[in-house]
Amino acid sequence: MADPFWALDESVTFLNHGSFGSCPRPVLEKQSELRRLMEAEPVSFLDGELEGRLDAARAGLGAFLGADADDLAFIPNATFGVNTVLRGLRFSAGDEILVTDMEYNACRNAADFVAGSGARVVAAHIPFPGATPQIAADAVRAAITPRTRLALISHIVSPTGIILPLDVLVPELQKRGVDVLVDGAHAPGQIPLDLSALGAAYYTGNCHKWLCAPKGSAFLHVRRDRQKDLRPLVISHGANSRRADRTKFRLEFDWTGTTDPTAYLCVPVAIEALRSQVPGGWPEIMKRNRSLALEARDILLRALGVDAPCPPEMVGALAAVPLPPKIAGAPAAADGMDPLHQRLIKEHGIQVPIFSWPTPDKKLLRVSAQLYNRREQYEKLARVLTSK
Repeated sequence: MADPFWALDESVTFLNHGSFGSCPRPVLEKQSELRRLMEAEPVSFLDGELEGRLDAARAGLGAFLGADADDLAFIPNATFGVNTVLRGLRFSAGDEILVTDMEYNACRNAADFVAGSGARVVAAHIPFPGATPQIAADAVRAAITPRTRLALISHIVSPTGIILPLDVLVPELQKRGVDVLVDGAHAPGQIPLDLSALGAAYYTGNCHKWLCAPKGSAFLHVRRDRQKDLRPLVISHGANSRRADRTKFRLEFDWTGTTDPTAYLCVPVAIEALRSQVPGGWPEIMKRNRSLALEARDILLRALGVDAPCPPEMVGALAAVPLPPKIAGAPAAADGMDPLHQRLIKEHGIQVPIFSWPTPDKKLLRVSAQLYNRREQYEKLARVLTSK
């Protein structure tokens, strides 16, 4: 019997919410309804109603994130947000962009591209296995120099799933005159957020991951004192608008050309849809998912006979475990296709990502925990991995 809430294929053991999670059926239905309204009268919808609808959607998201809605802009994904900031700033020869060696590959590519003008990217090394909050913070501190202009730091690292101590790092970096761009792709809905209290100059996060909004919904939060100098990647009508009732930031980011805005408009719907699934709402969802991720990690660590790669306080709803060489098998192909991943999905119907880490000859397996996951799914994965 099909799940009335989730649209997942029931023949697949889906343990990879972190890459591309499922959007609930009620949210997809709302998106379809909005699309019907838009196509019934496109001009009225896009030229007349959209501005107010976006305001309402941002208000709902802002309340969830602990942010003023006027400091938020909807964007398609967090990589887009990272590019918006990196390419909107001006770097001079000798400037340094600080990252960690765990930064998401796409965002690291963007930093390298921008640094091509004469700046350079400096990567702080965080060991994994072996990371702790103190080790991570010390690694970032040690990489700061008088030339550090911007720090691009993941809140929750994609391949390893660890939560970095931004509550310590952001105020320290900014006290030293270094603006922080947080790559929060995985954070909204996985861990509690209060963006106003965090105080980073820039924070970008996805809504289509742990908030389970439709694909192509994300946000960029820009601190008020940095908004006047940041422009969207696409310059459009807002650049020379004569309106005085909205900020230039609002006018430019809210319209960058014709697109389908329904994913953005469904963000508050997704927040409420998931909240309604658990009596304790979002605090209980985050607690439940983290508890399940730690349980899954313990199951896999015992089965594989390996030690925990980081302390429990660095784990949210993602958990990565090192794979012993005999289980990891051959390295991934040049196109990124991993033989173990292919065997798991094709032979056993298990969808779980395998990463080459920290070198091409070593691998991590990363599991996710969302409301549709159960302990027995991770037990199945452990049996398959250790079967001969």
